[in-house]
Amino acid sequence: MAWNEPGGSGNKDPWGSRSPEQGPPDLDEIIRRFQRKLAGLFGGGSSSGGKGNAFGGIGLIIGALVLLWGLSGLYFIKEGNRGVVLEFGAYKETTGAGMHWYPRFIQSVQKVDIEAIRSIDLGVNSTSESLMLTQDENIVDIKFTAQYKVSDPRDYLFSVTDPKETLQQAMESAIREVVGKSDMDFIITGGRGEVVVQAQKLMQEILDKYHTGLMVTSLNMQDAQAPQQVQGAFVDAIKAREDEQRLKNEAEAYSNDILPKARGQAARIEEEASAYKEQVILQAKGETERFLKVLAEYKKAPNVMRDRLYLDSMESVLSKSSKVIVDTKGNNNLIYLPLDKIAGRGTNAPTAPAVTETAPAAESDTAKQTAPSELRTHEDLLKREVR
Repeated sequence: MAWNEPGGSGNKDPWGSRSPEQGPPDLDEIIRRFQRKLAGLFGGGSSSGGKGNAFGGIGLIIGALVLLWGLSGLYFIKEGNRGVVLEFGAYKETTGAGMHWYPRFIQSVQKVDIEAIRSIDLGVNSTSESLMLTQDENIVDIKFTAQYKVSDPRDYLFSVTDPKETLQQAMESAIREVVGKSDMDFIITGGRGEVVVQAQKLMQEILDKYHTGLMVTSLNMQDAQAPQQVQGAFVDAIKAREDEQRLKNEAEAYSNDILPKARGQAARIEEEASAYKEQVILQAKGETERFLKVLAEYKKAPNVMRDRLYLDSMESVLSKSSKVIVDTKGNNNLIYLPLDKIAGRGTNAPTAPAVTETAPAAESDTAKQTAPSELRTHEDLLKREVR
């Protein structure tokens, strides 16, 4: 329904009822009506006096200012941030994520990101920072990169003047202390990980001691080498050290190959010697027992035992020869008997004839020729000797 629609209940025109023939509304009148309504809201009454209008305007202004002041105290903290509230410049509290309010002009808020990872370098842009003295009085050119974040917003804002500069100095101090207690070879070769761990631990202890509100998340050694001025000599030293280690490894491998073989051979020789020792001892004991038994029989019948021993000895000697030389009495001829052929005379193989050699004639006139019938085989001779 329009403001001036006929039949409506009351006049809803805020500018007052006027006929279409009238001109535009008076601006002063509109302002006065608006002031009267505001004065009524703030207890100014319906008086149309100038004093009431003045108080109504002041109340309106104060209300608007209070409203603006209250709205200006609202602030929002994002996730991962913290709000540090100051009251008259002094620390009051730390607020978390979400919507908060603080009275402006009495308090203030500083927002700090505690999840952001920041980084700082040592020795990357400055050569003087990277040159450090080691325990063995060498100089090493070393570069580090540290990553950190804010752990305590209050200490980060108020404990130190420049947290980043403090972190830089703590980092350099910690690394120099660890490097100064280590040898150059240890730092460059296999001790990098240990140096980083010790430096990070010492660095965090320094930061906590000064209440910087910073936490080192990681410390990385980017490079560690000899200074540029002695780089060539240092490379030669490294090559010599590598050659030394290679030769040691080769010698160790050769030793591991030779020593087990030598130990095995020594063990085998010891076993053979022990076995030979046992064999000789047992053989000596056996021969001793056999000699004692023969001695007992010899004492009973010396002549018989003497002949038996002689025959056994001759049999042992002649059994190893395939030919026997027979010297007949009163004859200068030597007869070779092929025993291998004689032993096989029972077979169908033909018997080889005996070979006779003539020995030089003796000077004695009493030497006689022996007839072939007097020749005897080796077996007959043996039988004759037994008889």
